[in-house]
Amino acid sequence: MIEVRGLTKRYRDHVAVQGLSFQVEPGEVVGFLGPNGAGKSTTMRILSGYMPATEGQVKIAGVDVFEDPLAVKRHIGYLPEIPPVYLDMTVRGYLLFVARLKGVPGRELKAEVERVAAKAGVDHILPRLIRNISKGYRQRVGIAQALLRNPDVLILDEPTVGLDPIQIDQVRKLIMELGESKKHTIILSTHILSEVKATCERIIMIAKGHIVADAKLADLEREHDLPLEQIFTKLAVS
Repeated sequence: MIEVRGLTKRYRDHVAVQGLSFQVEPGEVVGFLGPNGAGKSTTMRILSGYMPATEGQVKIAGVDVFEDPLAVKRHIGYLPEIPPVYLDMTVRGYLLFVARLKGVPGRELKAEVERVAAKAGVDHILPRLIRNISKGYRQRVGIAQALLRNPDVLILDEPTVGLDPIQIDQVRKLIMELGESKKHTIILSTHILSEVKATCERIIMIAKGHIVADAKLADLEREHDLPLEQIFTKLAVS
């Protein structure tokens, strides 16, 4: 579902990511793990078509991100680190707005908004202004907009950053439910180890712009004979 080959992004003399190559199969839930500044968000932005790469190739559902970015976006639901919500809109108004942008037919708008709102657990706050809901619910609204049109791939960049423990637990449970459905291929970018352990089947670990590990969690811990926390410390500073 996701194919990445030799992905590199340079900003003048700074190399954010260098030669990344990996694949994600349909229905997988993959944690894209690394310390701050490792290149996680840069990679997510490139995968979603938000940012061009300097070199390399990315395909989503067999479509090249750089050759046909609009076609790729039809396969992707993207939640950036800061949810792209408009505070002066109601939850319903915002989801209708995004649904129209994504080309949901007019006769299907109401049902589609209600579907994703129920899935993300925000159906009971549809009439409320986004500025008047908690940060946790704003994250859920962000996930709801990513689910519009039932995309093949969900790209979630730091979905629980800045949330309190209760909100973190709520968002993690939602991600787990989405993963268990096997209807979406999910790549979750984070530096929070407990988040990966709770939600992901496989880990791709990045440090200083390079992949330093790519394996199922159990296999990675068996290979290093260490818990994930110590593996992360070992590989992230190597």
